[in-house]
Amino acid sequence: MCSAHTPVPASRPVAWPDERAVAVVGAYGHTGRFVVAELLRRGAAPVLIGRDRAKLDGLRDLAPDARVCVASIEDPASLDRAIHGAAAVVNCAGPFRATARPVADAALRAGLPYLDVGAEQAVSAALFDTYGDRARNAGVVIAPSVAFYGALGDLLATAALGAWTDADEITLAYGLDSWLPTLGSRLTGKSNAGQHLTYTASELRPFDYSPSVFPWDFPEPFGRQDASPFATADQVSLSRHVRTPEVRAVMNLAPLKDVGDPDTPAPVPADAKGRSAQTFLVEAIVRRGQEVRRAVAGGRDIYAVTAPLVVEALARILDGRCTVTGVVAAGEAFDAADFLRALTPDHFDRLDLPTGEGGASTG
Repeated sequence: MCSAHTPVPASRPVAWPDERAVAVVGAYGHTGRFVVAELLRRGAAPVLIGRDRAKLDGLRDLAPDARVCVASIEDPASLDRAIHGAAAVVNCAGPFRATARPVADAALRAGLPYLDVGAEQAVSAALFDTYGDRARNAGVVIAPSVAFYGALGDLLATAALGAWTDADEITLAYGLDSWLPTLGSRLTGKSNAGQHLTYTASELRPFDYSPSVFPWDFPEPFGRQDASPFATADQVSLSRHVRTPEVRAVMNLAPLKDVGDPDTPAPVPADAKGRSAQTFLVEAIVRRGQEVRRAVAGGRDIYAVTAPLVVEALARILDGRCTVTGVVAAGEAFDAADFLRALTPDHFDRLDLPTGEGGASTG
């Protein structure tokens, strides 16, 4: 069931490349609200989709003029009605193990691009493995894990690679001052327990959960800290478009302890944009032989920064700056350095990229 309200005023910004609305599934979730807000900021009209009408109505303060649709993955026809006439579908409804395939199927039936903000490695890998031909035949893009975990590391590593098409090793180092998990993150953690992956020896393998702690030199202001191996969707996406036998990921211990503690509270807004006070730095280190290249991005709130990542990706798909179809990774689909610069300084307060072939990084 959908309800239409007053159209978005004609005076809204015209920079958005498509006049059709963007279907946001799971619009009332923590990250979904950030995505809706970013779409509105960019001049797009969102369609608010979810299974709970009361929670959808709770978005009236954010998007009073948006079309609202009640739909669920158990009712494919309701999804078809909800996304009818849209320009694209952004799936923010986790756990994505349950929602990714039904929502992607609905997007394919409608011939629309599908993007999600999931961080679930197995789900991302399954979409790459099973939806590529269908998406290419339909002439559409399916982009899984366009989020802090899944796109940011991929874009940084791709920017660091420059003209290289291969590397001996890629390392993604995540430094967070804290990690206050949302309810969605908690539910996803339970849904994906024991299913994490690592990319080593040129294949995805089960993640080694045995304790491993080592010192790691993060960029300042984090500096040297104890760290552990980490499983991230970037390991899946990078392995699909970069020739490399190893994609390693590490994270400092403080956020891992936070997210592992059931008593850690959920994030709370700490600024006018609704972002928490959490800060992050992500460094991509690519090595080929004796040469090493690095790229770094820093900012605030890993959930909030997902919104500009997925909305920027969607804008570039709709305006033709993505020239490939099928299931794609962010670094494969877009000019990685240009993409990252487009989000600076509004969303990244630090961005260090190589200045040229083998050149030094600048901020």
